[in-house]
Formats: sequence, structure tokens, C-alpha cells
Amino acid sequence: MTSRLDEATVRESLQGLPGWALLEGRLEKTFTFASYPECVAFAVKVALDAERADHHPDSLEIRWGKVRVAYVTHSAGGVTRLDLEAAARVDALA
Repeated sequence: MTSRLDEATVRESLQGLPGWALLEGRLEKTFTFASYPECVAFAVKVALDAERADHHPDSLEIRWGKVRVAYVTHSAGGVTRLDLEAAARVDALA
């Protein structure tokens, strides 16, 4: 099982993940796109990556022009290395 990281470690790690924030105990970032189809295409990429990694977003919200992605490892009770790694992969997909 992956261990929950303490808040200081998470905040330090976020320095390398621009735009991601620790909000209500989970990692979140909103991505902006020019159109709704671009948002949906990005969300599908995130979903496929999550399946490959066997680590899924807590939330994947599609709105016109925006996609919000959030990660937390419920089984660990907070943010883990898996969440930070997933956030980095999502950034690479954008």
C-alpha cells in the first residue's frame, strides 16, 4: 500500500507541478482549452492514462473550455506519490 504524504512534503513537491494546488486534502488543477471537443479529448487522454497506470482521478470535471482534474488516494487517506506522479503525467498530456 502507498503511504500518505505529509502536507509539507506535498507542498514542496507541488513546486515542480505548476498550477496544481492542495485543496481540501487533494491535488487539483484546472486546464483551459479553446473548445468543448478539446476538453473532452483531453479528458479521454487522462482516463486512458489512468487505466494504464491503475490510478484514477478522484474527480475529472469537464466544462466548456475547462477540465478540472483532482487526485487523492482514498485507501491511504490523502495524497501519495501515486497522485503526484499522476499529476505530472496529466501535465504532459495537456
